[in-house]
Amino acid sequence: MELRDIIDKLKSNGYKVTEQRKAILQVLSSNPNNLISVENLFIKSKEIYNKTNMSTIYRNLEILERLNLVYKLITEDSIALYKLVCSNEHHHHIICKECGKTEIIEFCPINTLNKLAKDKNFNLTSHKLELYGYCVDCQASKDD
Repeated sequence: MELRDIIDKLKSNGYKVTEQRKAILQVLSSNPNNLISVENLFIKSKEIYNKTNMSTIYRNLEILERLNLVYKLITEDSIALYKLVCSNEHHHHIICKECGKTEIIEFCPINTLNKLAKDKNFNLTSHKLELYGYCVDCQASKDD
């Protein structure tokens, strides 16, 4: 999703585009293929606009999440990581456990999963599929 589209969606939902919000969006948009922690988002946003504070980061992430503009992932260590949504098309991700690099997976196994759920007397209402491993760069650094 383009930064312009995100700003338009914020404005159409009654949100101003403040300097802090611009800094946050700039950091997120400059990391399209990487998940970023709140702490790193704070540090990088503060470099762009030094009056940014941590509570502003959390408030903005909450707004962006509510508007379906960010993708949120909770790691095995309970750390929240974020990135701007890639597109409005349904898809899943492969995620590097070392550096947070993400790649889109176009395949979705929902039809198979729906059948499995029905066999267990469940009605699926939503799903999220993420595959974890190590990107080629992180594999190489582990071999060194």
